[in-house]
Amino acid sequence: MCGIVGVLGDHEAAPVLVEALKRLEYRGYDSAGIATVNDGRLDRRRAVGKLFNLSDLLVHHPLAGKAGIGHTRWATHGAPTEANAHPHKAGPVAVVHNGIIENFRELRTELAEAGIGHETDTDTETVALLTQHHMAQGMGPEAAARATIARLRGAYALLFLFDGEGDLMIAARAGSPLAIGHGAGEMFVGSDAIALAPMTDRITYLDEGDIAVVTRAGATITDAEGRIANRTVTQIAIDSARVDKGGHRHFMAKEIAEQPMVIGNALRHYLSDDGNEIVLPEGAPDFTGVERIVLVACGTAYYACLTAKYWFEHLARIPVEVDIASEFRYREPPVAPGTLAIFVSQSGETADTLAALRYCRARGDSILAVVNVETSSIARESDLALPILAGAEIGVASTKAFTCQLTVLLLLALKAARARGEMGAERLADLLSALRGLPATLNTAMEIDAGIREVARDLASAQSALFLGRGLMYPLALEGALKLKEISYIHAEAYASGELKHGPIALIDETMPVIVMAPCDALFEKTVSNMQEVMARGGQIVLISDAEGVAAAGEGTFQSVTLPAVDPVMAPILYALPAQLIAYHTAIAKGTDVDQPRNLAKSVTVE
Repeated sequence: MCGIVGVLGDHEAAPVLVEALKRLEYRGYDSAGIATVNDGRLDRRRAVGKLFNLSDLLVHHPLAGKAGIGHTRWATHGAPTEANAHPHKAGPVAVVHNGIIENFRELRTELAEAGIGHETDTDTETVALLTQHHMAQGMGPEAAARATIARLRGAYALLFLFDGEGDLMIAARAGSPLAIGHGAGEMFVGSDAIALAPMTDRITYLDEGDIAVVTRAGATITDAEGRIANRTVTQIAIDSARVDKGGHRHFMAKEIAEQPMVIGNALRHYLSDDGNEIVLPEGAPDFTGVERIVLVACGTAYYACLTAKYWFEHLARIPVEVDIASEFRYREPPVAPGTLAIFVSQSGETADTLAALRYCRARGDSILAVVNVETSSIARESDLALPILAGAEIGVASTKAFTCQLTVLLLLALKAARARGEMGAERLADLLSALRGLPATLNTAMEIDAGIREVARDLASAQSALFLGRGLMYPLALEGALKLKEISYIHAEAYASGELKHGPIALIDETMPVIVMAPCDALFEKTVSNMQEVMARGGQIVLISDAEGVAAAGEGTFQSVTLPAVDPVMAPILYALPAQLIAYHTAIAKGTDVDQPRNLAKSVTVE
């Protein structure tokens, strides 16, 4: 969740560290800091809030040195204060950390018995104090760091810097991602490739349990058993790691606008040259032998899985269970033979999803990942990883990753339906033809932006909102409510339209906006009946439908948004657009931080 960067360079480290941390702002944070070694002396600067506060501090209190580490913190233990900000320093060692040290209280007690007290509320300080304790007993930096790491339980990415050591960093990974960057006489460490892209295009991803001793000459990596590990050096495309708004006001706006392009990229990747066949890579599941599918994810990816449940069950006639990753593992569900487990994650590092994957792996399941980062932990630990090809997504509220997840999951469902004989060649050809035209349809649908702004101006004054949908639109209603909560901070809930009369209708009055997502499909008449129930009680209906649906709904709606008509099967991909734009423009109307909403992080690498 937090961001880590480290530099052993030829130039002053402080500006390089701050610039790299700026590239990690999308992950979410509430404080930041850096530490450097200059003429053998370890020193640090920290500040609460946005990075410009740290930059201002460095103007008045510069920090020299060509070796340094930096961090953006998303609070887990202790409030966002300067004392709790990273790097944490104890005598000759400074540490930055992503994750959670689960046994920090036990270690803190041991240290207290040795006469070593703590000054912060964080678990990370314990790592620095324990390393200092080992060094006070005569251990060198590497030995002290290894002895400390051996005592830790939990999830962590750690980076150590030492007093008197201007050519040494020690990195360790268990549960949280960490990457080593290789330069010409320089070395770098970062939470992900985005942080390191301006400095190098040669990256080594640490595996679970790895410890790396990094000097300017290179990195020596040992695995969880202490054996020398030769990890692959990957050449990354610098363009794929670019972080800019492309002329848009916010990253979220840019990423919404990119959806036609990235969906087109995904379709080209998975369709044959003539566009008439779905082509999956070697190792793809044989759907004729699949008895059951388990879909596991968190947040927006979970709603993509709920949508896919409709597709797999309706089109391919495969029973599907969808679970929130954080609940799946602890339920300890039985996993029957013939089960295909699919794990969906934008970052590929989501801790809850990764833990659920490992639960299934231990039971011999066939593991398929749908991810945006092909080098991620979830991708590497799966039997097969299908990239969604959304490109770097910086806005915390997922947009283009969601629609690319939907696209890839739909292609999987169509492949399964054809393989199992549940769909004829003609119907598949029609759907693939419509899918190939979907990017153009999305481009046309962008014209709703002006109408959405009007909806948002009214919605911005609401205290709460309801989203309704039936069938494939129910998960989209859930996603719309989540987006509104995430970036506008308006309380929003979503219900299957038929559930309204079973309790939530008690909330309806003239102050309650109700956003109804309802293409004119087989369920439309039922949805109109639910809308009448709302309007009879003074609720303010915002109908999102196609032209036929808007006309058929008749008078009484407060506002309507008209989308192009599409085949109902792919409607969720199109209807994601108004859900995103409603949240985006409402947030702008309220003046909230669209790209970095409060309390949230982009990559959630703690449980």
